[in-house]
Amino acid sequence: MDSQELKDTLFNFVDSSSDGYGIYDHDDIIIYGNDKFAEVMCVPQEQIIGMSFDDLMRHTFSVRQGIKIDSDNIEKWLAYANGVRRSRRFRLFEVDFTDGRWFLFSEQVNQQGQMIVQLKDITKQKLLEKGLESSVESLKEIALTDELTRVANRRSFVNSVNSELNRCRRTGASMSFLIFDLDYFKKINDSYGHPTGDKVLIHVTQLISKSLRTYDILGRIGGEEFGVFLSNTTTVKALEIAERIRQTIANSPLIDDSTSVELSTSIGLTTLGCNAQFDELYEQADQALYAAKEGGRNQVIVFE
Repeated sequence: MDSQELKDTLFNFVDSSSDGYGIYDHDDIIIYGNDKFAEVMCVPQEQIIGMSFDDLMRHTFSVRQGIKIDSDNIEKWLAYANGVRRSRRFRLFEVDFTDGRWFLFSEQVNQQGQMIVQLKDITKQKLLEKGLESSVESLKEIALTDELTRVANRRSFVNSVNSELNRCRRTGASMSFLIFDLDYFKKINDSYGHPTGDKVLIHVTQLISKSLRTYDILGRIGGEEFGVFLSNTTTVKALEIAERIRQTIANSPLIDDSTSVELSTSIGLTTLGCNAQFDELYEQADQALYAAKEGGRNQVIVFE
């Protein structure tokens, strides 16, 4: 095969390629575009030859087809685009389109100032990439969230509290820690069944969540045991929050079909300075919780 036959073969290959190919001259006028290039740019092939890059983008902007231009001012967008085009001999970048497709653009400039552009459809890869990202996020959520109540599980709760403790140490603020334990939860399971017991846990979680501030940390740390971390909170304020939650739970029975399940909770509370460790907070709150249960339940006890 001589050189001319090789050139013809190469041209025929590019001309019929499933990838888009276009060539701009040194004045950014399109001097060649295969069928795919014209189709992607939403301009008939017989019309695209002779168009400048600016005119092509103005057309795309006006018909709202092709390249997705996130701007209300096409001239400002063009000023930016022309500032980066031809800034290097070779550029590779991804572009999203108004119809949801994604293309990988490669631009290569020769010594005469001509630019060849290749457009490769990467929509399937992008969808797969987004699917993988979604799967990773789902797995993270599963790993960090209690499956039943949808609040932080013990591991996630401890990690979040430790992060907040580090922040509190920088501010020097006091912090409070609450442990909630549902009273007679085993009796609820035995009397009404475990499905109702699960509904109770979900119901109580929602009641606690509604009573907390947006920056408070709630987690399920045991079967019927919940923890709440209150940053920058005094004992007086923490006691007010805990008592409000206790009363809310006591006044909000679970209505399951025609059955009303009465509920109450015992709460242990402690407040420590900025150098406290998680284990110290937990141990003191747990001792206070034990005192609340031994003292008759359905009450809040502050660690002394």
